[in-house]
Amino acid sequence: MNPNDSAHDKHCDDDDDDHELDPAVEQLLMLLWEAANASPDKAWSLAKISKRSDLPMSTLRRYFTQLQSAGVIAVQMDEEGHGTATLTDEGRELCEALFGEP
Repeated sequence: MNPNDSAHDKHCDDDDDDHELDPAVEQLLMLLWEAANASPDKAWSLAKISKRSDLPMSTLRRYFTQLQSAGVIAVQMDEEGHGTATLTDEGRELCEALFGEP
């Protein structure tokens, strides 16, 4: 990356905000928290989460891959490519800390 490039400045500025949650991640966690409390026995589909978050499926899957790697969510996919997402116990604890009790 060229240090004279404005993208470099943006990247360096982002380093200062490491403790702030990405707004899209916050929105997705909030939706999963809502799902966990609204229908604890039924996971929301990725399509429903994509629609509610107004994120394209490709973007949603990218965020969910990161959240799953962090142990915050679990994603289940079927043979046809349809999937669901739920918070893990760690994810529930995180969401309770972020958003309060349901």
